[in-house]
Amino acid sequence: MDMQMRAVTDVVVGTSGTTADDVIAVARHDARVVVSPEALAAVAASRQIVEDLAAKPDPVYGVSTGFGALAVRHISPELRAQLQRNIVRSHAAGMGPRVEREVVRALMFLRLKTLASGRTGVRPLVIETMAALLNAGITPVVHEYGSLGCSGDLAPLSHCALTLMGEGEAEGPDGVVAPAAQLLAAHGIEPVELREKEGLALLNGTDGMLGMLVMACADLSRLITSADITAALSLEALLGSEKVLAPELHTIRPHPGQGTSADNMLRVLGGSGMTGHHQDDAPRVQDAYSIRCAPQVAGAGRDTLAHARLVADRELAAAVDNPVVLPDGRVESNGNFHGAPVAYVLDFLAIAAADLASIAERRTDRLLDKNRSHGLPPFLAADPGVDSGLMIAQYTQAALVSEMKRLAVPASVDSIPSSAMQEDHVSMGWSAARKLRTALGALTRVIAVELVAATRAVELRTGLTPSPATAAVLRAVREAGVEGPGEDRFLAPDLAAAEAFVRSGRLVAAVEPVTGPLG
Repeated sequence: MDMQMRAVTDVVVGTSGTTADDVIAVARHDARVVVSPEALAAVAASRQIVEDLAAKPDPVYGVSTGFGALAVRHISPELRAQLQRNIVRSHAAGMGPRVEREVVRALMFLRLKTLASGRTGVRPLVIETMAALLNAGITPVVHEYGSLGCSGDLAPLSHCALTLMGEGEAEGPDGVVAPAAQLLAAHGIEPVELREKEGLALLNGTDGMLGMLVMACADLSRLITSADITAALSLEALLGSEKVLAPELHTIRPHPGQGTSADNMLRVLGGSGMTGHHQDDAPRVQDAYSIRCAPQVAGAGRDTLAHARLVADRELAAAVDNPVVLPDGRVESNGNFHGAPVAYVLDFLAIAAADLASIAERRTDRLLDKNRSHGLPPFLAADPGVDSGLMIAQYTQAALVSEMKRLAVPASVDSIPSSAMQEDHVSMGWSAARKLRTALGALTRVIAVELVAATRAVELRTGLTPSPATAAVLRAVREAGVEGPGEDRFLAPDLAAAEAFVRSGRLVAAVEPVTGPLG
């Protein structure tokens, strides 16, 4: 989907969930949010149920009681507005660096999506005001630490709710941080005076970790395809055999992702004059695993990604709150805020990303080693000994891979009890999401280093003709500021340009006019 086109289209929030494309449009491209009339009507109906319960003497969690371990106290009507303000203020206890703007926007949009489901019991005014904040480009200041991934992403969501109340700090559309009250006033937005249940409803969801999962799925999908391309370029530069990519070999082990990656590589290599025909040293019966098994490793990542998207889609269709207003009018406590389903797949993706980086680094190392590169100069240097070539680029790549292995340690296997043992098992899904974002940034850089090495190696194979798709990559990457073979130079700018080239999707865009759309 063309997300630039998507950004100028309103995203309608209704009662039946939303899509991953909607999340990305709002979070990354500032799409305008519109709440449907049906959602407003459903919200008003569920609010009436909450108000009817609030008028009764019986205690109802979140309406007329305290929270967490303090739920045993019945709160009198005159203290309930203060109760809702207090939960937001006290729970806005985050610490550490600010979270990225796109993450906060995704978090706000997903909480708005749940509030608009008619299952949380807030007033229509609350969701209208939250939509107004998003449309004004006002982004609450949210901090790195404060969520255990259970009972919702509590501190992150509390900082967003604080802005809704006109308190705390937020970033304006100009990127300047200012008091929230000042920003709301500048955009004609009235702060919300929270009523029964509304403070709790604003805090009780897996929205932060889900937003990061949705964006990670989009990013990893692009990176896996990018890795298919760089693997094909490395195979070509090493004069390897494309026969291992034949469809009939992958049909007999029918993992869908494996077949897709093999097909991608085969199409990139279509028409190559370099694969399998120019082995001047002893003929190779088989290429090394990092070349031969590239589709199996990338394909396993694809299939893991497919499962993660299934989980994300289910969460996007969900209404996560506690208590929740059911269609029959009951207001029931539940455990749907537990982040385990999201946390697990966030961890799975970090593992897949680390292994994809690991195999890419092994291909790069092979390109630089004269004993295994089948005729390429040591470190792809112009004058080895005088020049070091890409020797230290591989060091950087290895450091990134090592970091990714640490980031692949699951967060979701940990649990630290909280709230006086009332909340005695938590998911740590927010932590899983944060480390996955770091891992995907590292994976982008790892693929960029392989791209620099593989393109340089292909160009050093003078007298041989690369595939048309490889030639298209060479043109595009050189135009992007990544220089080719030659004497040693300041290398960091080349690596930064290659990183930007991969991150932006230009690597995939360079080959698809030749290959057609890749999987």
